[in-house]
Amino acid sequence: MSVWRYLVLGYLIMILAGALLLTLPFAKQDGGWGGWEEFVDALFTATSATCVTGLTPVVTGTHWTIFGQVVIICLIQIGGLGFTTLVSILFMAVRGGGLGLYERTAMIQSVGGNKLQGVKTLVKRILIGTLLFEFVGALLLMIRFIPDFGPMGIYYSFYHSVSAFCNAGFDVIGLRGQSLVDYARDPLVSLVICTLIIIGGLGFCVWGDVVDCKGNPRKFCFYTRLALIGTGVLLVAGTALFMIFERDNLFYAGYTFGEKLLCSFFNATTARTAGYFTTPPEQLSNSGSLLMIILMFIGACSGSTGGGVKVSTFVVILTGMVSVMRGKRDITIGKRRIEQGTLSQALAIFSAYLVLTITATLLINAIEPDEVASFTAVMFETVSAIGTVGLTMALTPMLSWVSELILVLLMYLGRVGVLTFALALKRPRKSEAAVRRPADTVFIG
Repeated sequence: MSVWRYLVLGYLIMILAGALLLTLPFAKQDGGWGGWEEFVDALFTATSATCVTGLTPVVTGTHWTIFGQVVIICLIQIGGLGFTTLVSILFMAVRGGGLGLYERTAMIQSVGGNKLQGVKTLVKRILIGTLLFEFVGALLLMIRFIPDFGPMGIYYSFYHSVSAFCNAGFDVIGLRGQSLVDYARDPLVSLVICTLIIIGGLGFCVWGDVVDCKGNPRKFCFYTRLALIGTGVLLVAGTALFMIFERDNLFYAGYTFGEKLLCSFFNATTARTAGYFTTPPEQLSNSGSLLMIILMFIGACSGSTGGGVKVSTFVVILTGMVSVMRGKRDITIGKRRIEQGTLSQALAIFSAYLVLTITATLLINAIEPDEVASFTAVMFETVSAIGTVGLTMALTPMLSWVSELILVLLMYLGRVGVLTFALALKRPRKSEAAVRRPADTVFIG
């Protein structure tokens, strides 16, 4: 079996296993097995958790029991680490630290690396780094959650730390589906959540390079610098634009400048595929909603816990566009030249995500009545699903089971990757003649 099919089937098995666990009577507060729609809700939630999205047709804190919530957080952790990372950890434990060539190749394809050497070290670094960041984040959240919720504050702290680091966005505090709105003015909770989201969204290979270079920017590899600069620019630009677009938003009535800035920074951060919100998305202006959609579509960095078309893909396409407009033969970023094949791959991924988003938006708009789902809300929902973001304009609970299945497919493709899924469907050919067809002219523009 090809590595691509291994990755695609791995996530599918985890989703189905999670859905079966969530259909058990003791996973839900009301008990019972339920019917077909109950199963679709369980499948939707399991997919959202495994694909670290955060969309859910039910309120996590009130619909699921502690058992159900633990199943969800376990799926989130597995989805954040990556199915291949989990399998690699199990193989290392069983074999006493050994990984075969197949497992190494799958691991590299999963996290976006390019060297088969040092995979064992990479797996250990991912596991230790993930647990360390989540533990520190939970300790900081306890400062606020224990006084607010008593002993349950410990559980809430770990739950939200794991969910934030994995860019999932599931919460058990917002019992009314209001996420972290009650902590919109709280710099401790907001900044801890934002920090976990950013670190998780940078990617495992970026961490490793920063550690190997001992934090010296001059020694960072090209991709690390690209990821850090791209992330920084999107965060700063997103924060500034949200401040401008939402300056007269009635939701911020009574907020100080610093509190508005904090909310704008949270908006710019959570749109990077996290799913938490301190400002309800349905309260955003039209400009703010469009900005959120753009940031969700771009997403996080490659090989991270986040989704989207990825920052590097967006930067390569943007740079390629500028190079073509200037009549340049080569695509250069800084002092490095980008191969034309990389640009072609980036354009293919971007186009595939765009086609899937438009098609899903068209189908859901055709299925759902206009009084239930507006065009903006549906577009917001589909981008959130394929970008594995989890932000919603309170539309998911009102959708029919057919529309939910469409979003399930989008979340699944967004997590495993459209390119990975396409390669998994490709049939291997025994022999392929090295024949190149004659070139011809096509008028463009």
